[in-house]
Amino acid sequence: MSDPFGGQCPCGSGTVYEACCGPLHHGERQAATAEELMRSRYAAYATGQADYLFRTWHPRTRPATVTVDPEVVWRGLTIVDVVAGGSDDEFGEVEFTAAYDDAVMRERSTFERRSGRWVYVDGD
Repeated sequence: MSDPFGGQCPCGSGTVYEACCGPLHHGERQAATAEELMRSRYAAYATGQADYLFRTWHPRTRPATVTVDPEVVWRGLTIVDVVAGGSDDEFGEVEFTAAYDDAVMRERSTFERRSGRWVYVDGD
C-alpha cells in the first residue's frame, strides 16, 4: 500500500508520522495537550486506527463501537481556535476544519483530562 502522506504525519504538524502521532497511536506516550490529542485523532481517522479513537473517547459519550470508513480519503486538517487544553488544564476546546473526499467539516471539539489523560468528550 502506498503512503498518501509521503511519510509526513496526516495531522499537519510537518513532522514524520513515526515521530508525531505514531507513538500516541501505538501507546508509547500520551497526548500532552487537547490539541495534540485532537490532531492524533484526526490522524487516526486518516490511518484507520479505530482502536485508538475508541481508547481516546470519553466512556460517557463514546459509542459502543468505533469504526473508520476505509473509503474516506482525509485530505487535510486546519486548527481554527484552541481554548485552554494545555498541560496544566483539565478542560479544553479545539475548533478545526477537516477536509475529506470533496467536502470539509468544521467542529469545535471538547476535551477533558480523565485520570491524567486527555480524552475527547464531544463536538459541535
